[in-house]
Order: sequence, then structure tokens, then C-alpha cells
Amino acid sequence: MADWMSQQGTVGEALTRQGISRRSLLKYSSYLATLLALPPTSSQAIAQALAGAKRQSVIWLSFQECTGCIESLTRSFSPSVEEMIFNLISLDYQETLQAAAGEAAERARLEAMEANKGKYVVVVDGSVSTRDGGIYSTAAGKTNLEVLKETAKDALAILSVGTCSSFGGIPRAHPNPTGAEPVSAIITDKPIINVSGCPPMPEVIAGTIAYLVTFGKLPELDHLGRPKPFFGDNIHDRCYRRPFYDQGKFAKSFDDAGAREGWCLYELGCKGPVTYNACATIKWNGNTSFPIQSGHGCLGCSEPNFWDAGSFYKPLPGRMTGAGEAVLGAAAVGAVAGAGSAFIARRRKAAASDPSASPSVPEGADQ
Repeated sequence: MADWMSQQGTVGEALTRQGISRRSLLKYSSYLATLLALPPTSSQAIAQALAGAKRQSVIWLSFQECTGCIESLTRSFSPSVEEMIFNLISLDYQETLQAAAGEAAERARLEAMEANKGKYVVVVDGSVSTRDGGIYSTAAGKTNLEVLKETAKDALAILSVGTCSSFGGIPRAHPNPTGAEPVSAIITDKPIINVSGCPPMPEVIAGTIAYLVTFGKLPELDHLGRPKPFFGDNIHDRCYRRPFYDQGKFAKSFDDAGAREGWCLYELGCKGPVTYNACATIKWNGNTSFPIQSGHGCLGCSEPNFWDAGSFYKPLPGRMTGAGEAVLGAAAVGAVAGAGSAFIARRRKAAASDPSASPSVPEGADQ
């Protein structure tokens, strides 16, 4: 325990012990600023804040899950899982990664809670069984429900990693035999960040934890409690196949000529238009690819109830597909809107150069 306490220190001290230079810290800070959509000039401030920040105590709980979320984090490229554990955070409990087992493992969790009371962050992956008192998922003689409530009591914040802990995920799918629920349905008095996905993107997990360590507060969240820098845009609007959607060019099967030409997968059930995540921009495996780039439509795995939302291969309702009237209508509306905006801009420019001239723009015309 004494050795563990002596290794807390600041992130800057941990970086020095690992032989990591200030140049490397600045490089990572620039990457973090880009991920979080912050101005490039903020990288200096991030580097300074990181260097002086205390290493964040993290207790990671795994409940009804497949271990895919922690597997995803171990494949994080920037920062790597080693950098996360040894430099940014003090990972004090994680069943899959820790060397301790049995009573020693549970003692480590309790000691970390006591030593960092009110300051530790709880990371949870997996949904929580609530039926019959939660007896369908237990460890060390305690139900997941008991462990979550016990550990969350003195936590600073909770990070729900993966769709299972964020929204219930696959364990909560019909008929939900264990009474699986997301963390937010059980813990209501602590700040909760949902990092959804099945599994979630490793850079999003790492980036969110790095934000907490750097700024000491939660990032801006969307209406589902997800970090806006990563979940602020839908996949469809960032997809490289989007131009084909606008042109009404759709693959009819996964191996037809359109599919080979990279046409839109909307008619094959792609859920990109209603799915919010960073897959199309950050991608997976070190920015190598993402499902749509590999030829398969998005399943919508970062959204609530995605497993029960219907067939993965049935097109979304509400839009005529193919090069039909709906496509042409949308193009026409866009053209009119663009022309109107250009007209308003020209009139305002003219008014600015000649104060005596009136722009004659109806109130609210540019809204």
C-alpha cells in the first residue's frame, strides 16, 4: 500500500519517470486538443495543466459485459493503455488487468476508495442486473448492484463505458431476463458521462479520461450524457459515402457494382443518419477503417435500444431512395437556400459600404 501511495504524484512526475519529454507531451496535447475540437493554441495550456495535475485514481468495475470495452481501450493508439495507466491515471482496480485476485483484489478496491474519498473516478462497463435483487450477476459474494452503489457513494464522477453501462445494451434487450439496467437508472446523485458504443472507440475512452484529468471537470455533454466533441455529429454527415446518398446512388446488395464503387449503403440498412459517434472521423485500429469503409452498414450501436430497434438490414423510414423525387427535391431545396443566403450576404455587404442604402432583408430571413 505504501508503494502504491508513493506513486500517485503528478502526471508530470510520472512522465519524467518514464523518460517522456516535454516535446512528446506537447505533441499529445495537440492531438487531444484536436480530438476535443479545441483551438490549436490550447495545446500549451493542456500540456501545462496535464503536467501539474495529480494522477487520477480510477476504479474500474465490470458487470454484465463481454470484456469488449476494456479490450477496446487496450487497443488505444494515442494515448496507449500503458501511457494511460502509468502516466495519466492510477488504475487502482480492474478485474481483467490487475495482478491481484480474490480477497487481495477486493481489498485494493476498498483501500483505493478510502484513500481517495470524494476524488476517485468510477469507470463501469456492462449493465447492472436488478431483478431479484441483482442475483444474476455477482462477484466476491456481492451482487453487481451492491458493488456499484458501494463504490459510487464517495466517487467524484462516473464514466459509463460502452452501450451496456450507458443504456443497458444487449443484456437489456427483450426479454431482459436479468432486469439489466444502465448505471444512470441506479445512480442518480453523481455526475455521469456515457461513452457509448459496442464496443466504444478506444480514443474516445482515452480522450474523455484525459479531459477529466486535464481540466478537472466534465466535458460538454449531449442530451444522452455523451461527450459532445465525440458524439456531436452523426456518422452519416461525416461519411465519405455521403455524396452518393445525395446523388441517389445506393448499393442494392453487398456485392453488386454499386457496392464495389463505394455507393451509399442506406438501402442495405445503414443506420448512420441516426447514429452519433466519431467512427467516420477517428476510425478504428489507428485511423485505419470503420465498418462502412469495410463495406458494411452502421448498426447504430452507440444509440439506446439499438439491439431491439428492428432489422440491421432494413432501411430507415422516411426517405424515398434511388434517384427519385425526394433526392431531386432535397437538391432543389438546397439550391434555393444557397441562393437565398448568397443574396442576403450581397445585400448586407452593399449596405455596409453605403450606409444610406437599405438591405431590405425581411426580419428573420437568415435564420
